[in-house]
Amino acid sequence: MNVELLDRVMNLVGELVLARNQMVRFAETVPDSDLTETCQRLNQVTTQLQEEVLKTRMQPIATIWQKFPRAIRDLAIASGKQVQVEMNGADTELDRSVLEAIKDPLTHIVRNCIAHGIETPEIRSSRGKPIQGKLALHAWHEGGTVKIEISDDGNGIDPQQLKQQAQKLGILSAVEAEKIGEAEALNLIFVSGFSTAAQVTNLSGRGVGMDVVKTNLDAIDGKVEVDSQVGQGTKFKLKIPLTLAIIPALIADSGNHRFAIPQVSIQELVQLEVETSLLEIETFYDIPVYRLRGKLLPLVYLNQTLQLQAVRADAEIINIVVINADNYCFGLVVDEIQDIQDIVVKPLGKQLRDVSAFAGATILGDGKIALIIDAVGLANCAGVTSQLQQQLAIATATAVEERTGDRQSILLFHGGSGARMGLLMSQVFRLEEFDPIAVEIVAARPVVQYRNTILPLIYLHQIFGNSDVSKSRSLQPPLTRGAISPQLSSDFPESRSPQPPLTRGAISPQLSWAREATNGKDDKLQVIVVELDRERSLGLVVERILDIVEEPLAIAGHATRSGILYLAAIQGQVTEILDLHTIVQIAYPYLLQSVNS
Repeated sequence: MNVELLDRVMNLVGELVLARNQMVRFAETVPDSDLTETCQRLNQVTTQLQEEVLKTRMQPIATIWQKFPRAIRDLAIASGKQVQVEMNGADTELDRSVLEAIKDPLTHIVRNCIAHGIETPEIRSSRGKPIQGKLALHAWHEGGTVKIEISDDGNGIDPQQLKQQAQKLGILSAVEAEKIGEAEALNLIFVSGFSTAAQVTNLSGRGVGMDVVKTNLDAIDGKVEVDSQVGQGTKFKLKIPLTLAIIPALIADSGNHRFAIPQVSIQELVQLEVETSLLEIETFYDIPVYRLRGKLLPLVYLNQTLQLQAVRADAEIINIVVINADNYCFGLVVDEIQDIQDIVVKPLGKQLRDVSAFAGATILGDGKIALIIDAVGLANCAGVTSQLQQQLAIATATAVEERTGDRQSILLFHGGSGARMGLLMSQVFRLEEFDPIAVEIVAARPVVQYRNTILPLIYLHQIFGNSDVSKSRSLQPPLTRGAISPQLSSDFPESRSPQPPLTRGAISPQLSWAREATNGKDDKLQVIVVELDRERSLGLVVERILDIVEEPLAIAGHATRSGILYLAAIQGQVTEILDLHTIVQIAYPYLLQSVNS
């Protein structure tokens, strides 16, 4: 296939996506139901076209992996080792530009596993291991990204040895080496010039390779984690975006400018009232921090870092976007949070390429340009580095241990008829908001299109309220479907300023069943997404998400109705803890049958 032709088609689709965004934005300002319905149809067709064109650019990861067996065999022979290769998920597809970007990182990781991980046959035999080492590669799609794991059953990595080597190379002082934990010590292998090899060979010892892994993955917003057990082996976990051309991003305002934050970097959203923030935001090492569920979260004020206009003096809410950058988190403080959009990534000009805080630019629906935030680069510009994170972790470790001994993270919400309910955060995958018109009826049950899957919905007010569960089953599906709302997660959603409803003319009677969960208003549906297994999820539609707390979870009373495990006293109030299994059995019994099978 003509690659240049594919690139041109992809660019045209990108321009179509920009035009679609402009039309949808215009339709929100014009109270014309016909125009709104036409824009929704345009939105749907454009999204489908975008997905189909992206598929034409997709290539299986086998195009890279097929070269590994011979290379591994040659490297094993050169180092006097025996290595068995195991590959799973070779048909996993990525955009060809992403494949090009990860080719070198994967190669370096494989070389590292052979050079430093797998032992010689003599050593393996003396340790009771098979003389043939095992190198496994596994790839799969998960949540709009690609996960890749590369593991070996060799020596493993000794964190203490890494600390000692870092001191010899002058990378760490003795005091710093003593303070950092095992996870931080393992990440030392990604530092430029770092090597544990006793002597330089054709395979190792030059201090390059793993540094390339980190640099190349950062360039495409990828992540890499290391998990190692001494004497058992090492596992490298990579998280890669599917494509770099069109990505979902959160649009945020700061200092009269708009910025796009890639969704893959966002962990959650937090909103604080200005009055309470004076007590909850502290200063640590000259850096403002916020205590989020017992952990100190460093804050970066975007307007201060970029020297923009100051935040409005009359602002009542502080918006914090919790960003995961380079395996640590920080809070980005912005003036306003808009919505998540599919944006077309445009490269920066030569004059701005050296500005590390930005990864590119995009054109928004109103025709204005928004710079795309580079999470790692912005954190470095603001002085929020991994070293600061280590200091924060050390300073709070004792306090957190004392406070969270037997505590559990619990999501609190109003489930039905104002009932106060709770669900363990270990069962929660994400918190989402959907427009009621995005809900459709399939097989007499409500569903919504969500992240390239069909997400079944369970309305808790129909399970626990006075509404009849069968009420929604006799209704026809809505005629039109709106755009899915963004990834939104807030610790204090009750203080969140309401988002304006989409302008769509007269409300059809067919939407009345969906509006019951929003008390008859045109508000977004607040949905708790839970995973039944790796491939199946469902959404619990609640009246209002209240908070996420960490408290000891003790049984204070027995359940008084079906769907409740027990009663607990949380924050001094009686709270019903959900029995997720029973709720699913009531609303979607076939889902449990498919999971068990």
